[in-house]
Amino acid sequence: MKLSPLTQRRIAQFKSNRRGFWSFWLFLILFFITLGAEFIANEHPLVVYYKGELYCPILKNYPETTFGGTFETHTNYRDTVVKELIKKDGWMIFPPIPYSPSTINYELSGSVPAKPSCDNWLGTDDQGRDVLTRLIYGYRVSILFGLYLTLFSGIIGIFMGALQGYFGGRFDIIAQRITEVWSGLPVLYLLMILSSMIEPSFGWLLGIMLMFSWMVLASVVRAEFFRTRSLDYVRAAEALGVPTFRIILRHILPNAMVATITYLPFMLNTSISTLTALDFLGFGLPPGSASLGELITQGKNNIHTPWLGVTAFFSISVLLSLLIFIGEAVRDAFDPRKTSMR
Repeated sequence: MKLSPLTQRRIAQFKSNRRGFWSFWLFLILFFITLGAEFIANEHPLVVYYKGELYCPILKNYPETTFGGTFETHTNYRDTVVKELIKKDGWMIFPPIPYSPSTINYELSGSVPAKPSCDNWLGTDDQGRDVLTRLIYGYRVSILFGLYLTLFSGIIGIFMGALQGYFGGRFDIIAQRITEVWSGLPVLYLLMILSSMIEPSFGWLLGIMLMFSWMVLASVVRAEFFRTRSLDYVRAAEALGVPTFRIILRHILPNAMVATITYLPFMLNTSISTLTALDFLGFGLPPGSASLGELITQGKNNIHTPWLGVTAFFSISVLLSLLIFIGEAVRDAFDPRKTSMR
């Protein structure tokens, strides 16, 4: 598919912003690495070869009796007895980091939190869990939460803003009054109250935050529709009898999307920051979940172990900085004053 000259100029403008361009690729690399977190950090082996047969514990749980053990429960591949049984008639290959987010390292020589070592590259937290493993899984949860929240907020915000901006009148007045009242609700207090009644989860938090996050984008789309609906080509389409929703989708929405797209990286940044703050305050994901906010809590509760605080600070700073740089590059790419000069 051949791109239009305007799209080509926008892509060229995005690439010319070297900081934003390389931040985009670094963010993609981090994202795809964390998507395959189970293949990078896991207490289950990638492959087990035992008595002439291959097993894949990372995809399927096997009872201990499969490898000559006594119990019918799931195999603990870190158990010394199980290791000896498999080693006698085969072999197994672990991921580069042989820990899961909830795995406790009982082989530490000192107290917890343990210092960084060859076994735990970023040390352990105060429960003996590997910090690097929890950082990888926490990155994935934060990025996926931000992407889902940005996507669904964008859909709802664009839909509501388009209807308000195009139809205007009484519908717009009523919708604006409802939005003003709804946006005035204290989100944090609401989350605190609901957390005391319902156990928080990924989907629960996503739904609660989605109820409030769409309003910022709706106001942007509404303003663009107000500006565009009075233009001559829209009036001409209405005079020719073009269906309303076709006018909205084909004639007005593409122009409104220019301002909308520039907001998306910053919305993603805000979504990740919100989840991190909620986890830090104890109103986020269930206790024990790997998250960036929980990593900050570890650093706060263990100020005598600076590597925890430094890891939390740099990991969050790098992620949010990448998104800010990407957002600036996207904003410049869609700036008509800059694309028209090329």
